[in-house]
Amino acid sequence: MTILLERPDLISALAPGVAPRRHEQAHPPAARRDIVSHPHAPNLEIVGAETLVPLVGGGRVTYANLDHGASAPTLRAVKDTVDRLLGVYASVHRGAGWNSKVCTELYEGAREPVRSFVGGRADDAVIFTRHTTDSLNLLARCLPPRTTVVVFETEHHAALLPWPADRTVRLSAPPGPRQAVESVDHALRRRPPGPALLVITGASNVTGELWPVAELTRIARARGARVALDAAQLAPHRPFSIDELGVDYVALSGHKLYAPYGSGALVGRRDWLEQAPPYLIGGGATASVTDRETTYKPVPDRHEAGSPNVVGAVALATACHLLGCTDRGRLAQAETTLTDTLRQGLAGIPGVTVHSLFGGVVDSIGVVTFTIAGQSPAVVAAALSAEHGIGVRDGAFCAHPLVRHLLGAAGCEVEDGTSGQALRASVGLGTTSEHVTRLVVAVTSIVDRGPRRAYVTVAGRPAPVGDDRVLPSIAPWQR
Repeated sequence: MTILLERPDLISALAPGVAPRRHEQAHPPAARRDIVSHPHAPNLEIVGAETLVPLVGGGRVTYANLDHGASAPTLRAVKDTVDRLLGVYASVHRGAGWNSKVCTELYEGAREPVRSFVGGRADDAVIFTRHTTDSLNLLARCLPPRTTVVVFETEHHAALLPWPADRTVRLSAPPGPRQAVESVDHALRRRPPGPALLVITGASNVTGELWPVAELTRIARARGARVALDAAQLAPHRPFSIDELGVDYVALSGHKLYAPYGSGALVGRRDWLEQAPPYLIGGGATASVTDRETTYKPVPDRHEAGSPNVVGAVALATACHLLGCTDRGRLAQAETTLTDTLRQGLAGIPGVTVHSLFGGVVDSIGVVTFTIAGQSPAVVAAALSAEHGIGVRDGAFCAHPLVRHLLGAAGCEVEDGTSGQALRASVGLGTTSEHVTRLVVAVTSIVDRGPRRAYVTVAGRPAPVGDDRVLPSIAPWQR
């Protein structure tokens, strides 16, 4: 995907990982122990790839981060961009000082790399938010009266919950892509009069499976509905285009895109956003305030009240620019190899169940959710960390209905009144084949012999008895 910048010199000048323009001097990456290049993605180095973590009982091992689905580490070029930005950091808009001018130009210029990264239309609004959850809540506040929202129960809570309860049609988990399309068609044909919005995920945060976005969008269009795409998991792993898919809105998070600086974006059509009251009330969104009347600015300012997260917006734009200029097909191939090895390795262990919604008939990103018969996911996750230096996620992954459905369909025990619990391993730019092998070997050991240590509950989480690991002091108040 080609990235077009209104002011590419500003982003490129701050991002030493971006190829220098004419008359610019390249800034070669410094040789640092904590930064290495991903073996499948030269030029997309991440920070902390060689971090050593302590093991219970002594010893240290390179951290195997298999929790990219929750938050991805920082790209080195993003970190370096932020470091340079902080040297000129100031509040944006209306400032006469030089630093304010620099940051205003950077902040506003950051919209175009984000729009280009998702294949947005020229007139699509780009509104900076905190994350995908914030973006979808903003969109929910902008729905016209009498809008019917159609959403599958399989969605992340961020896409499942923000909509008006009395106008939301929640569809059951479909057994396959064809049934998903049929369910949407049926729901939209039977909806009451008025506008309609279909909310769909691009890739499941639980199973990693890709959803038939193009087919679902085609049906929605035929039934006069708009489409909002939750791209939080899709965007870091697969290229896509708003224009080509025909969706109306896309929500994404920087912390999934190797820019964990508290920023996300809602990209999409302006009309509903323009006609709605501001998402937040305050400075920056106002055009005029008198004793009798307050008028508000057009989008995007209309929904960005308060001092914005300049650092986060520039970090997000830098990550989008870098990923957009990369051979993403090659990245996807490398990820697929790792994911297939992970999924097949886990599935081959007796007592381990790898869960999927569509039965493995569709492509998926690097997210694998599994359970181990007779083992507590929380204890297994704690043992993987304490005994093997592996980071995974346990729980219901903010998708309780989907996890409950998967565990029930697989015949796994689900306690009454709970959402069910599972384990999730997710790969990304920092993942190596050694990480995947280490996880499979560790899970095999736990299945055969159980954790090496006894575990007790400490502050609501399992912890090994006699845990001698000491958390590092990072912030000045910890010293």
